[in-house]
Amino acid sequence: MPSLGGAEGRHGKRRGGFHAHPTLRVVRACHPNPARVLGPVLWAVALVSIAASARAEPVEAPGKLASWQAPGFEQVQARVAAWLEEIKADPTVRAKVEPLWAGPERPAGAELLGRLVRSFALADENARKLVEQCSGTKAPSSPPPQPWLADPKTPAWMARNVRLWYGRWLAQRRLFDEALEQLDGLRPEDVVDPASLLFYQAIVYHRLLNRDAAMETLTRLLDGADQGPRRYATVARLMEADLKDLKEDSLDHIARRMEDIERRLDLGRGGPKVRKIQDGVVQSLDKLIKELEEAQQQQEAAAAGENVQPTSPAKDSVPMGGKGRGVVTKRDVGHQSGWGNLPPKQREEALQQIGRDFPGHYRDIIEQYFRKLASEGER
Repeated sequence: MPSLGGAEGRHGKRRGGFHAHPTLRVVRACHPNPARVLGPVLWAVALVSIAASARAEPVEAPGKLASWQAPGFEQVQARVAAWLEEIKADPTVRAKVEPLWAGPERPAGAELLGRLVRSFALADENARKLVEQCSGTKAPSSPPPQPWLADPKTPAWMARNVRLWYGRWLAQRRLFDEALEQLDGLRPEDVVDPASLLFYQAIVYHRLLNRDAAMETLTRLLDGADQGPRRYATVARLMEADLKDLKEDSLDHIARRMEDIERRLDLGRGGPKVRKIQDGVVQSLDKLIKELEEAQQQQEAAAAGENVQPTSPAKDSVPMGGKGRGVVTKRDVGHQSGWGNLPPKQREEALQQIGRDFPGHYRDIIEQYFRKLASEGER
């Protein structure tokens, strides 16, 4: 049987700096490789944020009363007793379930959800099979459907909490489409671990690029940040910042869709849905390239307009009334003989100066020029 509660409700810490930081426990809460769940870009940002605050984690000041509240252990305990009555559980089932709720421990969050699902598995055959299926070391690429979770005959409270537990398991294995089927439509008041519900809903919406739904869910999660693990709030703020400036058909948006295609192909899915996403990526790239080409053409046209020389004088230009003879005063620039024949010392100094101020090949060109002038002066 898998760890039904996960590590999200445990309070123990490993010693040793970075690895003991509470936010890093999302590794156990989400997946052995959280970068696969959150995506490499967001996980890289998360690691930077975690590392920056690894030495000291300030305690958040209590905010306003959240719009949702996590139920207490006693409330859930009472609901379990009512559920046993509802399904008319026989004494054998009661003898297995009731001890789970009679001990001194008072778990909350994901551990409370795990204990509840364990109770369901002891009393319901469908729940038992699902738990056994999820206990495998490798998730199937196409998990079998669970129609009993939508069956009106299944107690609603049981179905909703099992959907949360199963949807979280699917999201941890990057099966985001299947996770969406289970998590979509659930409300915080429907389950015993509303923080996990909102967190994994946000993860799924984020990875499937449903920006509006993700932002709305993150707002609700952060509205009750003190009701769940602090790591949820930390990652939620990172996701919120990540999605804030994401624009449709931008290069960032295209890259995320390509990453989603890679994920699907990695899971062995190359059907019509993947081809549709691929076609959309190609169309977005064509659109982006066209926009860049048009912008470049506009820049080139603007630059060409600035360099156009007038072909005729201005209409209001008139000749000046000068009466000079057009004779230029001749100046003595020296005799032709010896022109360019600098003394060797001065010539070398000039060439050295040229070598310092200009690239090396200029020295050869200018030397040749001096020789040409000298040869012409000797004629």
